[in-house]
Amino acid sequence: MAIALPLTGDIASLGQGLEKSVEIAIEEANAKYVSPDPKQVAPGMLPTPIEVVPFDDRSDPKEAVNVANRIISDPEFVAVIGHFNSGCSIPASRIYAQAGLPMITPSSSNPDLTTQQLSPQWTYPRLIFRVNTTDIVQGSWGAEFARKNLKVKSAAVVHDKTAYGQGVAEEFKKRFVELGGQAVTFEGIQVGDRDFRALLTRIEGLRPDLIYFGGIFSEGGILLRQARDIGFKGYFLGSEANYDPVFIQIAGPAAEGALITFLGSQPQWMPSAKEFLRKFKERYPGLEMKSYNHYGFEVANILIDALRHVGPDRKKIIDYLRHIKYTGILGTTQFDEKGDTLNKTITLFRVTNGQFLPYDLLPKKK
Repeated sequence: MAIALPLTGDIASLGQGLEKSVEIAIEEANAKYVSPDPKQVAPGMLPTPIEVVPFDDRSDPKEAVNVANRIISDPEFVAVIGHFNSGCSIPASRIYAQAGLPMITPSSSNPDLTTQQLSPQWTYPRLIFRVNTTDIVQGSWGAEFARKNLKVKSAAVVHDKTAYGQGVAEEFKKRFVELGGQAVTFEGIQVGDRDFRALLTRIEGLRPDLIYFGGIFSEGGILLRQARDIGFKGYFLGSEANYDPVFIQIAGPAAEGALITFLGSQPQWMPSAKEFLRKFKERYPGLEMKSYNHYGFEVANILIDALRHVGPDRKKIIDYLRHIKYTGILGTTQFDEKGDTLNKTITLFRVTNGQFLPYDLLPKKK
């Protein structure tokens, strides 16, 4: 089994957290399900231990393609966990498709990743799956919350020009306008830039009620801090890749009150994830839990379930995943004809006293 994630670079902590969570699931499965006699394997058992090999795509689409080509060159791999970013997952998925290698992402949310499989030009098996919901759901949900709950009339929409960031921003803008809101601007920033004051000054001149940001915490935290520095007093709403303690560290006091949507929920608020949290803390004492770790654990266990039932056969694994009904820490996972999960849960967090708290659990104003 291969893992293809950003293990170095600005968001390496997210990829490393996923990798560690996958390792927990694999170690547990190898201890529990490997048959003592590989020649006599009982149903539900594995003839040999599962091996996992990590690959670093550096959150770079070109490197993701290189990684994908390296992975498919080894016929021993029966599945891929990854990639993290939609911009990496989409081009890499086409490489895996050519080789008939099933892929499950724990985080990529751009709709094109799976909808491409329904295109007449797609001549490969439908072998791409994801356990998180899509930007269509997240962006639209954010727009509806902004219009209906916050009563926002105008929004400046900013994205990081990636498949993920721009995709979710486009979905927000589309739904926001449909609901009668005004998108006063739709602007892209460059990943890695650290000074957005010129852009923000233009935005402040338009007097929007809200800034929506589709992108990752490394830019999101700076964007919010600099927006407050120049006097922006409206709402800040960000996509789920801003859900990270580093976002709060970067933004500093400006983070207070920021709103962040998340695909699904976080393990500390999920009774079903209690055991996973215990295992992670026991295996990696003192290490900070990252926002996608439980998704990595779930993806690994879904693939383990497939291996236990159909063995290391790519075609059989693909067919098994299409019809799977797996109950784990994310609830019950089933995939539609595109490979998208049927789970459509979105959680809204607000930074309160320097930490992310679910919006629904915040004290109500009297």
